[in-house]
Amino acid sequence: MSSHHLKLLDFSNKSVATLHFTWFAFFLTFVMWFSLPPLKPLITASFAMSPQQWAALLTLNVALTIPARIVVGSLVDKFGPRAIYSVLLMFSGLLLIAFASAQTYEQLALFRFLLGFVGAGFVIGIRLVSEWFPARQVGLAEGIYGGWGNFGAAAAGFTLPFLAIHVFGGVDGWRYAMGTAAIIAMIYGVAFYLTVRNTPKGSTYFKPKKSGGLEVSSKKDFVFYVIMNVPMYLILAVLAWKMSPTNLGLLSDATTYGLYVVLLGLFIFQFSQIYRVNKEMLKNGAAEHDKYEFKQVAILSWAYLATFGSEIAVVSVLPAFFMTTFTGLSVTQAAMLGGSFAFMNLVARPGGGWVSDKFGRRLSMTMILAGVAAGYLLLSQINASWPLYLAFAAVFICSLFVQAGCGAVFAVVPLIKRRMTGQIAGLAGAYGNTGALFFLTMNTFIDIQSFFFMLAGAAAIGLIFVQFLKEPKGHVVEVNEDGSLHRIEVS
Repeated sequence: MSSHHLKLLDFSNKSVATLHFTWFAFFLTFVMWFSLPPLKPLITASFAMSPQQWAALLTLNVALTIPARIVVGSLVDKFGPRAIYSVLLMFSGLLLIAFASAQTYEQLALFRFLLGFVGAGFVIGIRLVSEWFPARQVGLAEGIYGGWGNFGAAAAGFTLPFLAIHVFGGVDGWRYAMGTAAIIAMIYGVAFYLTVRNTPKGSTYFKPKKSGGLEVSSKKDFVFYVIMNVPMYLILAVLAWKMSPTNLGLLSDATTYGLYVVLLGLFIFQFSQIYRVNKEMLKNGAAEHDKYEFKQVAILSWAYLATFGSEIAVVSVLPAFFMTTFTGLSVTQAAMLGGSFAFMNLVARPGGGWVSDKFGRRLSMTMILAGVAAGYLLLSQINASWPLYLAFAAVFICSLFVQAGCGAVFAVVPLIKRRMTGQIAGLAGAYGNTGALFFLTMNTFIDIQSFFFMLAGAAAIGLIFVQFLKEPKGHVVEVNEDGSLHRIEVS
């Protein structure tokens, strides 16, 4: 196998077969997670929903994903990706069936909130793919995993309305369409467990010494790590406020304050877990071979907030932006123009990973984030005087950089500390969702030009941060069960 060529159709190669099995598992989680927006007219009609109620469902869809990515990252490192992916697919399938069977708006809202859990599937495959590919190929492999799996969102848009209207038909067509997706995912969950292995034959699956939080290697990093958890709880508190009587009025005052208390309780619990995991290190310091710089994780988390976080936000606002800017566009055309932003995932995300493998991690991220910032500045200039094809070209170029950025971030994540790859991916992934919620919340207060400026600003800050990223070099060290040291190549 030459250094950069992945023979993607060579299924006899166990690594390649594992990659295909894994991206398809991720693809199915995204079909389930994004099964809601394309069925909007049918679901809103079934429940005679107000625009507010619909907006609330969309927001509920992403809320739980933030803590879920942290939790699932921890579980993956502890129990291995094979078992966790299988459980997640089967459990989410049941939740989707429950959502499709809901009879009241309250039931819909509850199951949609719980379905946010399925958005954590992404983290599982990051660890699994990193076990099967060497450092020189890991960027491309993770990019294929992320990009092709992400396409599940677009696939849901193409297939579910067709199934609901043309195959099943009737008022309950949407329920059967969702149920079909759920059953396929559950069957695949079983198949995944029977076929996939956590590591290649003879390799060790390294687990964290303790689970519940990331192990860090200095007191400074401990403080840094605790502070980094704060924004995730803040954005969930903002979400609760947004649904409270002072804003959308979807929750009662009591429920809103209850949620604030729960979030505070969760933060305190998480702090206690992080302290428990790092107590020994805070007393005696970390062993030399265990040291890594937590700033690496923080920089990647911000870069993912600026790329994936902005992507989710833009996909949500683009169709409306196109419709208001260019008169005469049909809803379908605007939706397709908006959807084209996500469509680029198929090539751009693997492309970002490949560039990172080939030209170095820090240089690649520098170039790509500069492209993201420039792309959003370009989008902020679009107005009705632009010809439509130019506006489309600007969106296309911007989305290429944004998704390449997602690929470049996860080309580095598996190279920091092997036994904690799930948790590191979980934190970076959660920051992506935190960014999305923050940007979408801000979008309700500012005009669309300022919105794009804000996204360009987030990318520019990321560009500065990335200059402090240390290029992974040589080896990272893990400890075998017999106490001997195991070196894993990272460059």
